[in-house]
Amino acid sequence: MALLITNQGQSLAFFLVLVLAICSPQAFCRRQHSGDDKIMLERHEGWMARHGRVYKDSQEKERRYNTFKSNVEFIKGFNKKGENQYTLGINKFADLTNEEFQAMRKGYKRRHLPEIMSNSVKAAPNNNFRYENVTDVPKSKDYFSLGAVTTVKDQRQCGCGWAFSAVAAVEGLNFLKTGNIVSLSEQELVDCDVGLVNDGCHYGEVGYAFEYMIERNRSLATYADYGYKGTDGGSCKADDYNNNDAAITVKGFELVPENNETALLQAVANQPVSVAIDDNGEFFQNYADGVFSGPCGTNLTHAVIVIGYGEEDGKKYWLIKNSWGEDWGHNGYMKLQRDVPAKEGLCGIAVAAYYPTSE
Repeated sequence: MALLITNQGQSLAFFLVLVLAICSPQAFCRRQHSGDDKIMLERHEGWMARHGRVYKDSQEKERRYNTFKSNVEFIKGFNKKGENQYTLGINKFADLTNEEFQAMRKGYKRRHLPEIMSNSVKAAPNNNFRYENVTDVPKSKDYFSLGAVTTVKDQRQCGCGWAFSAVAAVEGLNFLKTGNIVSLSEQELVDCDVGLVNDGCHYGEVGYAFEYMIERNRSLATYADYGYKGTDGGSCKADDYNNNDAAITVKGFELVPENNETALLQAVANQPVSVAIDDNGEFFQNYADGVFSGPCGTNLTHAVIVIGYGEEDGKKYWLIKNSWGEDWGHNGYMKLQRDVPAKEGLCGIAVAAYYPTSE
């Protein structure tokens, strides 16, 4: 009997050593999973394959899986309510916590342009609001359908939404003025518009991007000539390219009256407008479709372009083109609720809005 116990003890010890070896910190090892857990594991593996996600080690994979699972459950719970104006969806950010997502995508830095640009009258925004007396405002507007919008771009892990917003506004105006739809270079702004406020992938302000264009006194390079890298710190290559005859030269820009959605509507009825918004929160991160109604604040952290407006199921909305690729939102776009009680507009959309001019 004593020999039997000894043998059993040795067998048990050997089994424990084997388990510890297999389930060491270096291995991506799990306990027995329920059917739902196995489905989630398979779902994560499929998501990784679809988005080309590779983790540095098993610990990172374990951590990302847990975040992925948490986000999926959050999305499922939100959509299950069935009482929301919009839906959430699993996108390429599904393995990021909201804190990580915010740190990666932040980049807008607001500055009060008229004060800072007091010594640069040429580059300061025009104090006039040329659309102030516009009364013929159509019920809806969609510059995408009109052909005035280039394909959705992806700023990647670079906080330069300010550059994408400014470029999109110029691309839209260029189409309205020339009939040409030309994709222009955000990388030129990231590399060349570095100074008092704008700083590549770290932060920037749309108005200062327009200032750069005005001072340069020629059109931006095309996207094809000066492609996007998703990094900053490179040398400015703007002078390596001849003047782009297919695009306008920005001569000025104007500020939409602050905290005024009616004024913003007047402007968007005439051209795409750059705006700053508060994109914090897991609701914004995981937005998929429908009219986004928050929650969100007015801490302006990101810049996008308003390319239209309309109404859906009795809810008025702004049509927004983002710069996070086509896998976010509805193929890269968002409908954000319009005409809300707050004077700043939902997510602060009416606080800091600009549009470029070519005359």
